[in-house]
Amino acid sequence: MNPYQAPLAEMKFLLDKVFDAPQTWASLPAIAENVDMDTAMAIMDEADKISRELLHPINRSGDEQGVLHQGDKVITPDGYKEAYSQFAEGGWVGLCGEPELGGMGMPKMLGVLVDEMAYSACNAFTLYGSLTAGAALCINAHGSHELKQKYLPMMYSGEWSGAMDMTEPQAGSDLRGIRTKAVPLDDGSYSITGSKIFITGGDHDLTENVIHLVLAKLPDSKGISLFLVPKIKVDDSGALGESNKVTVGSIEHKMGLKASATCVMNYDEAQGYLIGEPNRGLVCMFTMMNYERLAIGIQGLGTSQAAYQMAADYAKERVQGVAAGGSPTGATSDPIIVHGDVRRMLLNIRVLTEAGRALSVLTGQQLDIAKYGEGEAKAKASRYVGLLTPVAKAFLSDRGLDAAIMAQQVFGGHGYIRETGIVQLVRDTRIAQIYEGTNGIQAIDFLGRKVTGDNLAALTEFVNECTDKLAALSHVDEAHKAKVTELLQQLILVASEVNDKKRDKPAVINACAVDFLDAFGHVLYGYFWLLMSDAAASHPDKEFAVQKRYLSDFYIKKMLPKAEYHLAQVRAGEATVMDIPESLF
Repeated sequence: MNPYQAPLAEMKFLLDKVFDAPQTWASLPAIAENVDMDTAMAIMDEADKISRELLHPINRSGDEQGVLHQGDKVITPDGYKEAYSQFAEGGWVGLCGEPELGGMGMPKMLGVLVDEMAYSACNAFTLYGSLTAGAALCINAHGSHELKQKYLPMMYSGEWSGAMDMTEPQAGSDLRGIRTKAVPLDDGSYSITGSKIFITGGDHDLTENVIHLVLAKLPDSKGISLFLVPKIKVDDSGALGESNKVTVGSIEHKMGLKASATCVMNYDEAQGYLIGEPNRGLVCMFTMMNYERLAIGIQGLGTSQAAYQMAADYAKERVQGVAAGGSPTGATSDPIIVHGDVRRMLLNIRVLTEAGRALSVLTGQQLDIAKYGEGEAKAKASRYVGLLTPVAKAFLSDRGLDAAIMAQQVFGGHGYIRETGIVQLVRDTRIAQIYEGTNGIQAIDFLGRKVTGDNLAALTEFVNECTDKLAALSHVDEAHKAKVTELLQQLILVASEVNDKKRDKPAVINACAVDFLDAFGHVLYGYFWLLMSDAAASHPDKEFAVQKRYLSDFYIKKMLPKAEYHLAQVRAGEATVMDIPESLF
């Protein structure tokens, strides 16, 4: 398997030319003092080096060895502890953390690109730092001053890690059914008792403490509250003390991500500290969830990029058959890159990956403005974050698995053999469609809350902005502009039909949500391809501009029609799904 190479030229192009990161950062004083394009490019160069030289070498070996649960210890694969120490010392865990508490203060629209490189290089390893960064974000947004001062510097430094503890055996996606209890203590803390399952990074040997964010119920309360529960108690000076009665019941034996410790966690009167207001735990947790859902979408995106590189390299090396019409070189066999079906699969992966990267950067940009902006700019960005986050999680992870499977197909029989590495990509990325809220739930949230919940206000605002930007493009095909513009308006029209119908036919949201999200994703990608093609027209590298024009043309002609298919599925309504008697299943 060829070493991973980060697509740095693509990443820098998106930041600088497509989404004008320098202008965004200059408008946000809290970011402007920390970063400019030179700094961002230096960080990306170093992230590429870390991904290639530190993370990628432990990817396959970690999968082969997996995580071990021995006694009261969870042991990560050989090389993980050393790699994590170097990764943490480099400041990568706290890249986007608050500077006054030990973070680097970098913007999320840069952070998503660093995340993509890490996921491309090693999915399982990257989850440890991702969960820590998300937990720190939640503590910073909702925790008390004392909790921030005591825990965040050690989390940003990577000396302590974080975990998100939500799911219980009887309560998967429906958190109303959780049974973990929190009993108030005289000193203002709480006694936490219960069990959680599927906890990524719940315990391991990479750090000396794990900081759990645990959802639990107060006595005589139907609401859900959020608590910070350290594995090891921390005294007022910040020193570690005795065990906090947080233990691992077992680890899960999974299809993929075998080097990521997924734990059953038990709390036996563990000491916890309230984050935010009582019975408002989900509000607090969703601060973390928005970032984590984007991160899991980027897991799919990172897989897409890695899969493309592996499959494209293989297609240029593997000799099999001759080109239609005869070999251009007169050879008896040609590299399989000459075959139309192989090119179809590679182009599908590439156009979805490059547009997906644009989605990740746009979502990161809106997160930055929502966090650091002011006034209407901040409010609008918050609306766009709500709209884009479920799409980023679901569409990126769905297309990530599609990309891995298409790349596997390019390898033919060798794609079914573990030595090539494609098998691991397929296994590792499959979970991205399931955890952090299944993609069906993301779609229901998108259509039910983010699109129709405000009677299409946010969707209409976003579509109108996209339409205005399309109209200003001067270096793309006018017919392509017209087609994407028409489909943007179709999104509003079809969403309006669903909105009108949902009161009398409440099942319409659930039955049509996935198709509507997919339609939105495909139209949005068409919009991104026109933005990229237009921006590339003035690129000093003329070959880069030609590539973007070819790829944009391919996407508009071959992939964009999928949006019309999915909109037709939405218009078919809920009856064909819901009217079938249950006895027929």
